[in-house]
Amino acid sequence: MADVKQVEVVVAHHECATLRVGDVFLKVDADQTRTDVEVEAMAMAPVPTPEVLWRKPPVLALAALRGTALGRLGKPSIASPAAWAAAGAAARMLHDAPLPPWPGRSIDEIASRLDGECEWLVTNGVLPTDLVTRNRRVAEAALKPWTPVFTHGDLQVSHVFVDGDEITGVIDWSEAAQGDALHDLAILTLGHEEHLGDVVAGYGTHVDLDVIRAWWSLRSLLAIRWLVEHGFDPFLPGCEVDVLRARM
Repeated sequence: MADVKQVEVVVAHHECATLRVGDVFLKVDADQTRTDVEVEAMAMAPVPTPEVLWRKPPVLALAALRGTALGRLGKPSIASPAAWAAAGAAARMLHDAPLPPWPGRSIDEIASRLDGECEWLVTNGVLPTDLVTRNRRVAEAALKPWTPVFTHGDLQVSHVFVDGDEITGVIDWSEAAQGDALHDLAILTLGHEEHLGDVVAGYGTHVDLDVIRAWWSLRSLLAIRWLVEHGFDPFLPGCEVDVLRARM
C-alpha cells in the first residue's frame, strides 16, 4: 500500500465510512456490534465474500473483489440476465445454509417501525398521504409469518459483484441475521423489477411475487427518512420514491 497515490471515499455518513486504498477497503464503524456480525456472517456464508485482511477497531480491512457491482439503484444494469440468475442462485445457497445463531427483527418490530416511519413521512410533508397509505397497505403482505433462513439482510444490487456471468463475491454483511428469504430477493431487485424473472429463475423454486412487491414498498418506506438524514436523495429517478410511485 506504500505506493498508493489516492484514497477513494466509497461511502460515508454519520454512522460509518468505507474507504478504498489501492486494493484494500477500510470500513470504519463506531458500532463494533455491526462489525462483529459482518465478520462472523462472512465466515459462515456459503457464497464468496471478501477476504478479511485485518481488524483493528474501529477499522476492518477487506480485500477488493474481482469484477464490478451487478448494478446500482437508479441506473440501468448492464449485467447479463445470466449474471442476475447467478445472483438468485447465490441467494438460494445462502438461504439453504444453517441459520446464524442470532435472530433478526420480529414481525412486530418491523410493523411498529413501519407505522412510525409512515407517520413521519406524512406529518412532515415528505410524501403525499395517498402514496404512503397505498404502499403501507401493499406492505401488509410482507408482515406475515415466514420460515427463518440465513439472510444477508441488505442484499442491494451494489453489494453483489460479478465478473461476466460469475458471482465473485457479496459485500456488507452487517445486517445478516435470521429472516425472510423473500426480503433478500426484494432488496436485490429493488428498482430493477425488469430482472425479477431472472433472479427467480436462478433461485430455482417458487416464490410469492406479491410478497416481494410488498417488501419493495416496506423497504422504501423504512429507508426514506434515514436516507434524507444521512445526505442521500431517495427522490432521484429510479430510487425509493419512484419504487413507491410504481405501486400506485
